[in-house]
Amino acid sequence: MTAPVQAEVFIQPITFEHLPGALGIGTATPRLSWKASAPAGWQQAAYQLSIQTGGTVWTGEQTASTESVLLDWPAAPLSSGVKAEVRVRVWGDANGEPSAWSEAAVVETGLLRPADWTAVAVAPDWDEDPDSDRRPPLLRRGFRLARPVASARLYVTAHGLYEVEINGQRVGNDALSPGWTVYGQRLRYYTYDVTEQLAEGDNAIGAWLADGWYRGRIGFHGGHRNLYGDKAALLAQVHVTHDDGSVTVIGTDTEWRAAYGPIRFTGLYEGEEYDARELPDGWSRPGFDDSEWSQVRAVARDPQTLVAPEGPPVRCTQEVRPVSVTEAPSGKLILDFGQNLVGRLRITVEGAAGHTVSLRHAEVLQDGEIYTRPLRGATATDRFTLAGAGTETWEPRFTIHGFRYAEVDGWTGGDPLDRIVARVYHTDMERTGWFECSNPDINRLHENVLWSMRGNFVDIPTDCPQRDERLGWTGDIQVFAPTGSFLYDCSGMLSSWLKDLAAEQLDDGTVPWYVPFIPGGDYWTPLRPGAVWGDVAVLTPWTLYERFGDAGVLATQYKSAKDWVDLVERLAGPGRLWENGQQLGDWLDPTAPPEDATRAMTDPYLVATAYFARSAEHLAKAAGVLGKPDDERYYAALARDVALAFSKAYVHDDGIMASDAQTAYALALVFGLIQDDTARAAAGRRLGELVRNNGHRVGTGFAGTPVVSEALTLAGEKDAAYGLLLERECPSWLYQLDQGGTTIWERWDSMLPDGTVHPGEMTSFNHYALGAVADWMHRVVAGIAPLEPGYRRILFKPLPGGGLTHASARHESPYGPAAISWRILDDGALEAEVVVPTGATARLELPGAEPVELGPGQHTRSAPLLEGSLRR
Repeated sequence: MTAPVQAEVFIQPITFEHLPGALGIGTATPRLSWKASAPAGWQQAAYQLSIQTGGTVWTGEQTASTESVLLDWPAAPLSSGVKAEVRVRVWGDANGEPSAWSEAAVVETGLLRPADWTAVAVAPDWDEDPDSDRRPPLLRRGFRLARPVASARLYVTAHGLYEVEINGQRVGNDALSPGWTVYGQRLRYYTYDVTEQLAEGDNAIGAWLADGWYRGRIGFHGGHRNLYGDKAALLAQVHVTHDDGSVTVIGTDTEWRAAYGPIRFTGLYEGEEYDARELPDGWSRPGFDDSEWSQVRAVARDPQTLVAPEGPPVRCTQEVRPVSVTEAPSGKLILDFGQNLVGRLRITVEGAAGHTVSLRHAEVLQDGEIYTRPLRGATATDRFTLAGAGTETWEPRFTIHGFRYAEVDGWTGGDPLDRIVARVYHTDMERTGWFECSNPDINRLHENVLWSMRGNFVDIPTDCPQRDERLGWTGDIQVFAPTGSFLYDCSGMLSSWLKDLAAEQLDDGTVPWYVPFIPGGDYWTPLRPGAVWGDVAVLTPWTLYERFGDAGVLATQYKSAKDWVDLVERLAGPGRLWENGQQLGDWLDPTAPPEDATRAMTDPYLVATAYFARSAEHLAKAAGVLGKPDDERYYAALARDVALAFSKAYVHDDGIMASDAQTAYALALVFGLIQDDTARAAAGRRLGELVRNNGHRVGTGFAGTPVVSEALTLAGEKDAAYGLLLERECPSWLYQLDQGGTTIWERWDSMLPDGTVHPGEMTSFNHYALGAVADWMHRVVAGIAPLEPGYRRILFKPLPGGGLTHASARHESPYGPAAISWRILDDGALEAEVVVPTGATARLELPGAEPVELGPGQHTRSAPLLEGSLRR
């Protein structure tokens, strides 16, 4: 009989690695995680696993352990295409009764061995001009299945982008697949369950292809074509298991046929042109006559380079209706969606055959028209030519735009407010973080950060979603990863991207400015090491370990991290100061002129040396986690040496720094680079003084902004930190709100006070880096942070200020929901309610009160509020 407490324990189904679904997982030994819902104070003492594969059941022994996150696979490794059902039960008392078994969670492997791929990649057998805008093809093949279908899987990837149809039905709902990786070394494939789309008898499979990142135009200064190859190609295998257990495999081969479809042209920057009159009726259904279609040719692809996804694909996650439609001076319609977003439009329209509706996209207006100068070479224009078949609904397939406004020309579809919708696309990560407070402007700022993350987490972590760039800038994600890891479960997406980083890293340890790396003109190529950006190799794996409890990412990325620190050690030399080479420093410091984003108030070599110390310190920590004691000692000593050299070179005895600027003090304080207590206190006071003397306006760029609020907090300058957050004059976060911003901007003054766009060529209105302040809002304003990796122990430590009367934050941690909500009572006391998930513990630190240790459950505590806590 189950004990009463155990009967109240509910175990959620097991999850595998960092995937929201486990179909086509790329490892034979997926790690396991589960979450428990249990009475307050209950803690897991032991667990037992059961794994069913086919007709075989493996049941493990009762294992004494409190762990439930990313446990090693306990049974024999799985082979390719194998499905397993996994259950767990737990004990709160190893000698008591267990919980009920969890529901079965299903994991199924993809094609794990290169030899599993019997298909060959195929491309249309026609000649193309590789320097032209090439028209994308359709590919198809009919086939017959001799027996009923028990189950079927499609494994597919492409040189370029693909969408697949089987028997006239779209397969999956992902977009821009297979995404952007370092294609020569890592090409991602996806797995789909197509059981319901196939049947005994005649069937057909068809694919849309497009250039995408593979051979489309990407990059600066007009871009580059054919960076990975000049043939759009499809590689696909359908594995059909019949009712008698026999298997039929249909793969891409030279029996396939190719033809042009209705897409006349499509490009990620340019947009898509679609002529509905040219869609072959029934082309992906059985019985279609493809005798006039072209043959296909085989294209080389090493199956050893094929990898399964580690995170979710890009999908449409939301639809946004326009809030207004106006007529521009040009006579064209302007739709305002009220939100700067990333995606594309879906239109429903009627008209004569051959009539074309044009859609242009932009983030801002000027003089009543969409303003496209910030897009540079991205024309961002979609064109739909009607078939004249009554009501027609269309959305582009293979392009994406960053926009708030759309210009519509040639509209014939009735009220556009009802018949045009913006569909939001990004990597379909699980939302895990929420924040709210008593100040609606701060809430809107947080919402802007969220929208910028959504718009720039499109398969890779990009810098901007609208102009002719959209690259995976390493410095941007390095500073933003803590914020992003709270808001969404981006662990799988970023762990995959970090593997691409290691693939692109030079033999000497140099980390590219952006990953995947493409030619970038004289400034960005040849590759040179630069601080803040290159430090992503060390600091972002650590962030993923800290936030998701995944030591595996540290192990996978350790060589990459070590190579980077070793390179910087060589560059710095025995003096331990990195004072050479190209440095971006405090990029886009507010004083930087439009033509030079590197001209900051803080010495770029000070920034470089500070980051050298930071990365050496965290490499030592990673070595400790991974059981590398020699490395741990070496890099910890190196970090101390660099910190000492930094302090001697850049910090005067009175605490004033060689660069008397906000970023210099912020880095020194947060990175722990000032050894002398008196000098450190003086540096903190000076930082507060600089902020106040600047009218609480921000004085930091990409390097300083993520740490300046934290530095002020550490220095006891809470009021100055809240002053920065609440300031409305430019440069500030709320200035962007007052100018109508609904996302975070690249420049503090992307929109000038007179309402005109900043004259710099590099001006984006959707750029998440400066939104890294949200991490401070989560940890300090609301007061929730990981005290141990994966939130195994949680620190609840709110620091009220800025006139706020309440704030709250909630995070879906690896152990379950963790939350804090605090408010100021009528008597001036601070009351906090916290939730500690089962499997975790917490420490609650309220101002003026002794710390309290808390177990799982909901807790309420209060403390007298310190004088001045409500003051700005």
